[in-house]
Amino acid sequence: MKVLVLAGPESTGKSWLAGDIQAAFGGIVVGEYVRHFIDAEQRDTCYADIPVIARGQLAWEDAARAQQPDLLILDTHLLSNMLWSQLLFDDCPHWLESALLARRYDLHLLLDPVGVPWIADGQRCQPQLEERLAFHARCRHWLNQHRQNVCELGGDWAARRQAAFELLTPWLAS
Repeated sequence: MKVLVLAGPESTGKSWLAGDIQAAFGGIVVGEYVRHFIDAEQRDTCYADIPVIARGQLAWEDAARAQQPDLLILDTHLLSNMLWSQLLFDDCPHWLESALLARRYDLHLLLDPVGVPWIADGQRCQPQLEERLAFHARCRHWLNQHRQNVCELGGDWAARRQAAFELLTPWLAS
């Protein structure tokens, strides 16, 4: 099983690209548990929700891993939970990082906010490009600091899709 993670700020095409990758290459997509949580609870999150959301994300990931697909596509993982917790609440449960580092992720596609518009969807909260650029930088810093395999994607929607497919075709064949 190869595990691909789509990472980066909101409104950069992670969910859209995960679906396109699945349509082209197969595999299983694991969505963002936090979206499910917010829809179910019908409220904004608070700090006490972070462990619940993280455990939900891990449970969804574990259920998909148990199916042993050739390709597991994660629309997000605990890095987003960690960074959002730090951003929104200036704190993060310490176990999230160790839980994240204990898992194997083969490749991270880090999506840049430049080149695509921010699209409001009722849950997103960073309409300013500067905010999304700062989140992107924090993602890059963590991924590089922990020596994760990462490739950055930018440009418009078509350029992101093309770059991802050009990268994934030989990677998945190996």
